[in-house]
Formats: sequence, structure tokens, C-alpha cells
Amino acid sequence: MKEWNRRVLVVKAALLLVFVLIALRLVQIQVIDSGIYRDRARRQYEKPQEIPAQRGTILDRSGHPLVTNARFISFGADPSMVGDRAAEVAERFASVFPRQRGFYLEKFSGASRHFVWLERGANPATEGRINIAEFPGVVTIPAPMRLHPYGRVAGQLLGFTGVDNNGLSGLELELDSLLRGENGRLILQRDGLNRQRQSVDYPRIDPVDGDAVSLTIDVEYQSIAEEELRKGIERNKAESGLVAMMDPATGEVLAMANYPQMNPADPSGTDPLAARNRVVTDMFEPGSVFKVVTASAALEGKKVDLAQKFNAEQGSYTVRLPNGKKRNTITDTHKHGIITFQEAMEVSSNIVMAKVSDLVGADALFTMARAFGFGTATGIELPGEVRGELKHPTQWSGTTLNSMAYGYEVGVTPLQILCAYAAVANHGTLMKPFVVRSVVAPEGAVVAEHRPEPIRRVISQNTAAALTQMFRGVVERGTGLTARLSGVAVAGKTGTAKRVIEGKYSPNDYTASFAGYFPAQDPAVVCLVMIENPRDRGYSGGLAAAPVFKAIAERIYATSGRFRAHQADVRTDAEMPAVPDVTTLTLAAARSLLLSGGFEPNVRGSGAIVVRQSPMPGIRAPRRTVVELTTSDELSYGGGPAAMPDVRGEAIRRALTHLAMMHLDVVIQGSGVVVAQDPQPREQVRGGTRVLIRCEPRNLSLVTAN
Repeated sequence: MKEWNRRVLVVKAALLLVFVLIALRLVQIQVIDSGIYRDRARRQYEKPQEIPAQRGTILDRSGHPLVTNARFISFGADPSMVGDRAAEVAERFASVFPRQRGFYLEKFSGASRHFVWLERGANPATEGRINIAEFPGVVTIPAPMRLHPYGRVAGQLLGFTGVDNNGLSGLELELDSLLRGENGRLILQRDGLNRQRQSVDYPRIDPVDGDAVSLTIDVEYQSIAEEELRKGIERNKAESGLVAMMDPATGEVLAMANYPQMNPADPSGTDPLAARNRVVTDMFEPGSVFKVVTASAALEGKKVDLAQKFNAEQGSYTVRLPNGKKRNTITDTHKHGIITFQEAMEVSSNIVMAKVSDLVGADALFTMARAFGFGTATGIELPGEVRGELKHPTQWSGTTLNSMAYGYEVGVTPLQILCAYAAVANHGTLMKPFVVRSVVAPEGAVVAEHRPEPIRRVISQNTAAALTQMFRGVVERGTGLTARLSGVAVAGKTGTAKRVIEGKYSPNDYTASFAGYFPAQDPAVVCLVMIENPRDRGYSGGLAAAPVFKAIAERIYATSGRFRAHQADVRTDAEMPAVPDVTTLTLAAARSLLLSGGFEPNVRGSGAIVVRQSPMPGIRAPRRTVVELTTSDELSYGGGPAAMPDVRGEAIRRALTHLAMMHLDVVIQGSGVVVAQDPQPREQVRGGTRVLIRCEPRNLSLVTAN
């Protein structure tokens, strides 16, 4: 009996111990480690689901959508739930998507992975073909994707997003915080039958969609710029190029085109270098388009006037450097002798600009360049903008002053050049460039609005008017003839700069450019064209870049409603009288001729013969424009070389008077109006040179041409 009782006690003690252990374990699970097990259970039956916000749209200035959204879906899976049906799932996906079965099986092979993406950004129609209800553990997730209605247009400017719909380049990156919005969230619970439903214990957090952004870009201008740039690149067999356009009165960027283009919907197929918006990210030595700075400094400082004459040294000018030992030779593409400052700009004489820079001085040239904004970032709302390079005069070498005068030893961005010419077109006031016009919240409230912002007055209105006159001469008589438009006055400047290859200037690699604005009398558009390494039809700005400018301007002017208000102005400009040529005339005759044409003469000097005039002959100007006349007691050419005048379009008697004053031997063919001459205008001649002029009776076409 005692043995039996002892056994009973042992059993009771063992049972009690087991009970105690179980109780302790329950205390540990339900009290001490309860949080851990609640989390484990929640992960089994609860699943957080992110609700993507819809990214904000990007619109052009007229409300046309440049970037919008499209609804796509993504497929994901929990490998632990798919289990032994992985092969079946892989087979189904391989039958719908253009991938091999092994691609999907490999995704399931990672045993430690709780979630894998099977397909991202798929067409919603594929959901019905997959039929995920057949496969526990496979889910679909909404995947809004960016849609570009205009394809590649403005690709580098707009930029692109990644698979998570976050901005990675361009405006998509710069404005990502505004465009992306805030994702929402909800909790899904799975019941015993593996059905998912929204949890009632957790409130749904709705997504907040991104703001819409309205740009200053005109999609019509942008499309024209890209199409004509592409044609120009192909025609010239060039490497690359860019076009930028701006409203000079406001600083609004109207277009930014880069070639090669980038497809923002598929950036993976684009060279990473081509994805840059080179208008702001790249720095160039500008060449002759930088002469706007030299001319501005000279005119603003009253160091020269348009009629002042310089010796262009027949195309080659050697300068002794300050150390006295070395020399620097400056060359021009074409040979010229004595020419005016106006003519120097028209023929793009580096030699004359170098001589003008000596008159201006280092400090004044540097100050003017800085005033135009060179050497500092513009602050435009685009990523990757560089500030360029403008050395302080204390860092200049013996060649910098002269070299900078015609666009070397200085680094600029295309946007800085565009802004400089816009300042001239805007009567001397530099505007801050901007590309974002307004930001609008999803409910329609305007969050932010960008208004035109003047930065500073760079030059006076008189200097700006003189520069416009010079630039009109470039297009009407000089290196920019290929940019000339019928019925629309254009002002602009060509540029041709050697490129640095492996640390040295290459004799065969050039950047050709043209910067200009139109209509010249009331500028509405400033446009810069740059062509990299043109290999055919000439490498200069006048041959490679100016024709692209002309093609763009013609199409914009002909098709854009922006110019309807300017049509009457342009017709008025075309009807404005041309300033007559009164050089070589007596002062009394010059006064009479100018007054009869509606112009007001202003005389400098006490001589009896007019030797210079400004504005130059042939420039169309409003009535009552003041024409500055410089006089002398006699017309002297010093027996040395002088520039052959352009007498085409003149009546034979007027031409004879003009040429006789230069003591030239004139031979006449025909009668009426001069239609051809030999030597050609601006060629160097001396007294006694034989000049042949061919004349034809005056007719309507000649009157129009004159």
C-alpha cells in the first residue's frame, strides 16, 4: 500500500510539475513574449498594402500635356505561399509575357525571400490572362506609369522616372518633391479560406496626388526646334547640337532642344551622355557670339562709335605680349583693310575686336561679362547647371584680354549666351530665366506662380539699340546672311569656335553657333543654335547654324499665333524708310537729303563734307531718327588702301560721284541702276584702281531689292 501511495505521489508531483511548466510557458507566451507572437500572427494574416499616389502632370504654357500618367499593374508573389506551385505559376507567366519559364522559377528559388516582383508596369489587360485567383500568394499592385503624349519631344528637359515612379533626371528629378505626392496605405487581412479583405481595425490612408506643373515651354516651338535641329545635324553631318529659345521681355524659356534626342519613356536605350540637357550642363568656348560683351563694353564706355574706323590688317595681326619676348598672332577668316566698327561686327573681325578690347581694358571687359551673367549660374529650375568659367583679371595671361574679346579663354553655357542676347533684345535689362510657370495642387489651387524677375540693367537703351543695329547688319550684309528672313527683321551674330581635343585646339573640330532675335524692332523670341562638329556644307556659324535659325524662325513666324500681334508691326517696319547714304556729299546736300526722308541730322565737326554716318546707309529706321554725321574739310584716303563701297542699287550718277571722290577709274556698262560691280564691296582698293560697274534700267524688282 505504501508503495502504491508513493507512486501516486510521484505521478501527482510529475503532473503538477508539467502543469507548472505549461503555466510558465503560457505566461511567457501570453505575457512576456506576447508582442513577438502577435507580430508573427499579424504577418501571417495581415498584409500592409501601399496605395501609390498619382504623379503630377507636366503641361506646356498652353495647357498641352507633356507628361501625364497611365494605369499599369505589377505582379508580385510570396514564394512561401506559392510553394510547390511555383512551376505552374512560371508556366502561366511565360505564356503571357515574352520571357522564358526559367526566368520566373529563378525568382522563386530564394528560400529566404518573402516577396518577389514577377512583372512590373504591365498592361492591365494581362491580369485577366494570368487569373491570379488560381494561385494563392500571387498578387497585383497598381503601378501608375508616366506617359509622354509627344514622344521624344523635350526628352532631356522633362527627364524620366524609375520603376518606382521617382524622378531620376530633368524636371522629373528637380521637381520630384512636388510631382510625386504622398502614397496612401491600407491593411489587408487574410481569413481561413485565404481570402483577403480590408482590416476594420486600421483606417485607410488615402494617397495625396502630386501637384501639376505648368511650364513656360511652348510645345509647338519645341517640336519645330527639334525637327529643324535634326535636319541641320543631318545636313551638316554633325555630331550633335542644341537649340534654346526665350522670351526676352520675361525670361521665359520657350524651347530647349538637344540632339541626339532621348526617349523619356525608355531611357535605357539612350547613351547616358545624351540624356544631359546640354543647354545648362555643358560649358563651351563661345567664339564670336561673345563679341556682344566686347561691343557692349566699348559702346557703353564710349570708347568707340559704330562709324569709327579700324585697320583689320588684311587678316593677320601680330601682337607683342607684355613680357616683350613672345608674340601672339590674331587672324581673321577673310582679309579686310580699313573698316568701321559696324563693319567689323558684320564680317566678324577678331582683329578689330582685339584692338577694341585694348581700348576697353581688362577691368571694364570683365565687369561687363560679369554683368551679363557669365561666370555665375542662372538659377534656372533644372538639375546639373554649371556656372561656366570667367577668370578675374588678376588671373589673366598676356593673351586673355584680346582672346576673350572674340570668345576664347572663357567658358560659358548656352543658356548664359541666350540670356545675354535676350538682355540686348530687352533694351539692356537682364531677366532671370525660368521654365516653371506655375504649380497647381490636385484640387486646383495655385501653389506657386513664377513671375518675370529683372536682375539688373546691363547696358543703356542707346547701347542696346546700337547693338541691334550692328546685329541687323550681320544678318543683312555680313556673316549671318543665311539667317535673313523675308519680311521680318532679324538681328543676330554668328560664332565659330575651335574645340579643345586632348588639351589642344583641333584644326578640324569646331562649334558653330548663331544667336539672334526677331522681329528686331520689337523682339518676341531670342534663339540660340549650336552645332557640334559640322562636317559638310562648311563649319562656320553662318553656314551651319544660321540656316537652322532661319528655318525655325520662318516656321514659328508663319504658324504661331504668338506673332499675330506683331504682323502689323513688321509690315510697318518693312515700310519704314531706309537711311540714305550721304557719305561723300556736302553737308548742305546731306542735310537736305536726310530731312526730305524724314530723318534728323546731327553734325559732328566743322567740315563741309560728310565722311561718316550712323546709322549706316540702308538701315530701315523710324522717321525722326537722328543720323549722326561726321564731317571734314576734304575727303582724304591718304593714298593708302580703302574699302570699296557698295554702289549696287544706286543710280549711275550717284555711283559715279561716290567713286570719283575716291579717285577711282570707273568703267560703265549699260545705263540706269548699278546691279553689279568689280571689285566687290569692302575689297581694298587704292586711288587709280579700275572699277567696272554694270547697270540696268530701273524696274520694279530693283526698286524692291534696294
